[in-house]
Amino acid sequence: MTATGYFTHRDCWLHEMGPGHPECPQRLDAIEDRLLISGVGHALDRREAPLAAVNALELAHGRMHVAAIRGLCDGLKEEIAAGGPTHAQVDPDTSLNVYTWDAALRAAGAALAATDAVIAGELENAFCAVRPPGHHACRDQAMGFCFFNNVAVAALHAVKHHGLKRVAIVDFDVHHGNGTEDIVAGNEHILMVSFFQHPFYPMDWPLSNAGNLVNLPVPAYTRGMAIRELVETAWIPRLEEFKPEMIFISAGFDAHREDEMGQMGLVEQDYAWITDRIKSVARRHAKGRIVSCLEGGYDLSALSRSVEAHLRVLADV
Repeated sequence: MTATGYFTHRDCWLHEMGPGHPECPQRLDAIEDRLLISGVGHALDRREAPLAAVNALELAHGRMHVAAIRGLCDGLKEEIAAGGPTHAQVDPDTSLNVYTWDAALRAAGAALAATDAVIAGELENAFCAVRPPGHHACRDQAMGFCFFNNVAVAALHAVKHHGLKRVAIVDFDVHHGNGTEDIVAGNEHILMVSFFQHPFYPMDWPLSNAGNLVNLPVPAYTRGMAIRELVETAWIPRLEEFKPEMIFISAGFDAHREDEMGQMGLVEQDYAWITDRIKSVARRHAKGRIVSCLEGGYDLSALSRSVEAHLRVLADV
């Protein structure tokens, strides 16, 4: 049986945004510990994430945006050498340190390498345990803890370099994947389906009505059974009609009821169920090809348990 890949790199631990920030390196520690304790890690094909090439990032981002992030990191090194600050602020919630550039390249590189391996048939599917996350990163703007849009980069790579005609992106983070939407809205080769708490961050971002997007804004305190019904009645029919040749997942676990970053009510079993429904579509239309990338999830226990549930379904363990 073709394995489930697990892509990560120690560089992803080195990016951090200051003491007390919820998007912290300990998120990856919690996942690693859970996979070790549960034994799920033994079922995975572990692979080291490479550095993404700059021209790969430019599939989804403007050249000036990519250069600006690199310039901020390089400039920070000079400031630190002169006794200056250790972080550079991008927005009120998002900052970078001298390791952010390499971490962001590893995060996007994981998604790209996973895509290549899955399309080559080396792996049936893959999970990228990476940070910084990506789904708020717009074509020309870093925001919401995100610098480059890992899933959008990989999806466009699948279309432009592997010649896939129909690629789906599934986003189940508690926050609206506005960056992904900004990049893929109107692209006839990509269908994006998502649910998210609304109104919520990013508060002033308008929802697109592009025909390739299935936006499902839901109120705070929405629980798992309501989400399952929406998935069954809104996501699945569009996915079945679209017949994707590959599916990418923006796997945010901050809609969990224990995660104080949001106010939704999902539990591990809901993530397992959603993953199973996505997997069934992938097996019917996409040869089982799925690449999932970590997005949100800030309660360390809930995050690690939810990733375990997600990976148990992907890896059939």
